[in-house]
Amino acid sequence: MALKTLVGNKIMNDVIRATVQQHNKQPNKLEWRVLVVDNQSMKMVSACTKMHELSAEGITIVETVEKKREPMPAMEAIYLITPTVNSIRSLMSDFQSQNRTTYKAAHVYFTEALPEERFKELCNSLAAKRIKTLKEINISFTPYEAQVFSLDTPDAFHFYYNPLRAADRNPGMEKMAEQIATLCSTLGEYPSIRYRADFECNGDLAQLVQQKLDAYKADEPTMGEGPEKAKSQLIILDRGFDITSALLHELTFQAMALDLLEIDNDVYKYEAGPGVLKEVLLDENDDLWVEMRHQHIAVVSQNVTKKLKKFNQEKRVQSTGDKASIKDLSQMIKKMPEHQKELAKFSTHLHLAEECMKNYQGYIDKLCKVEQDLAMGTDAEGEKIRDHMRNIVPILLDQKVTIKDKIRIILLYIQSKNGISEENLTKLIQHAQIPNEETAAIKNTSNLGVNVVVDGNRRKIWQMKRKERVTEQTYQMSRWTPLAKDIIEDAIDDKLDNNHFPFLSGQRQGSMHKQAPNSARFGQWHKKEAQGKNLPRMIVFIVGGCSLSEMRAAYEVTNDRKNWEVVVGGSHMITPEGFLDELKKLGDVTDED
Repeated sequence: MALKTLVGNKIMNDVIRATVQQHNKQPNKLEWRVLVVDNQSMKMVSACTKMHELSAEGITIVETVEKKREPMPAMEAIYLITPTVNSIRSLMSDFQSQNRTTYKAAHVYFTEALPEERFKELCNSLAAKRIKTLKEINISFTPYEAQVFSLDTPDAFHFYYNPLRAADRNPGMEKMAEQIATLCSTLGEYPSIRYRADFECNGDLAQLVQQKLDAYKADEPTMGEGPEKAKSQLIILDRGFDITSALLHELTFQAMALDLLEIDNDVYKYEAGPGVLKEVLLDENDDLWVEMRHQHIAVVSQNVTKKLKKFNQEKRVQSTGDKASIKDLSQMIKKMPEHQKELAKFSTHLHLAEECMKNYQGYIDKLCKVEQDLAMGTDAEGEKIRDHMRNIVPILLDQKVTIKDKIRIILLYIQSKNGISEENLTKLIQHAQIPNEETAAIKNTSNLGVNVVVDGNRRKIWQMKRKERVTEQTYQMSRWTPLAKDIIEDAIDDKLDNNHFPFLSGQRQGSMHKQAPNSARFGQWHKKEAQGKNLPRMIVFIVGGCSLSEMRAAYEVTNDRKNWEVVVGGSHMITPEGFLDELKKLGDVTDED
């Protein structure tokens, strides 16, 4: 079952409807309530539910717990919050006076395990008298797509990799481990844990996740049961395992659009007509987007036009020939309001594809060739490249190429060489005329455990043997495959190198797990979810951000291996530009977002 659907159902059934069913004095009469969320749960609720669905269940308004709110003492409130000090204090302050309270009563649902000391604090407050429900529902992550999740913790990039932020590392990892455990709990998984051993913190994080999973398993013994589920694995990776995929210009529709265009929070804005600005959310409610997001840009425009033609034939819409233009579509939408929704969708994707192509032609196309050659070490014909500098220097000298694009090329070159001398780096920076303050993004990359400047002390870095995937059908500008895809496939086939990706404490794929300890946690309120098909899952978590090409790999492998489902995610989602911004701040003492 798609992650968003799973989480949406859990919010609606275990929080909203459960409250109504338990506490409605008149079952057939809708009793209006307020839904109070914090910043983290707001992202989750927005991703998985719609306001009209909440209204249908009696939610009159959604409020944020951290903000000052208008008192509604005649109404009960449902709190869906993370058990942080701030959220709990805000909840308590809503009921700090016996006579004047913000709401009539509180139904409190925590997104993860409530620590004992905070539970006691809550019990000793005036709010305790007003709390009618107190439960942990264990969803402390945001489902980004059907098979993609995010912990919404961009700061992980800094506390995990910046040596100056080492003091924040343990509490940060503890929090991430709890969030990952709630993901596994929601999916009904108790997986074997593997981690990339070449980066030290990964083993520590794996241990923490195991502890949290054991606590969930003790509360819900059926978690992860069954012969298929016993094969499930969670693989923990650090961002340094593959920086190439985080840097390349991708030419598949979703990755290209989010890299090249001004798309904020997946909202695409464009001019639909003279002076008409349109805003469209690119998400899974748009079937056309779901179908085409992983397609190569070369075929997207053709496919939109083909689909439009087919739609016109089916609906007997008067079309204007084979090649639909955006102008023609605008006219059709005006003439046929009954088909407005579908035609507007075609219009959006034609706009999006055209804008991507405009950026590509004459600018990105020349970068892509050089980037792919650097990533692969060979040209489009498969010939080994002897002298990368011949291709790189013209780009670095080109005034039209942006500073960020030049930095991407320099970092890819450094990767191809497994580090370069200080002298060579200085030359590259001078050629590219990179301002001093921007060079930090290049130098800080070494904090991810990769070689950048190597004057005689090159770190020994193990390279995974890559699969040969380039065929005659491969687009020349898209020859690179993210390393995550090889790792996932090898893990499924039981071929992943155990020295570099060990199982935690000798666990093995397919072996039944050790008996989890009894729960010492407050509350045992886990209910078994109906999980649909009982497939084993490969869950991949990347600390420091998951790239769009890695998201695509999850769907591709699931499609190829019908008897597995791959779920991928990270501390947050990254685009190449966002990745460079994070790298630039990585050396600061106070590099918090």
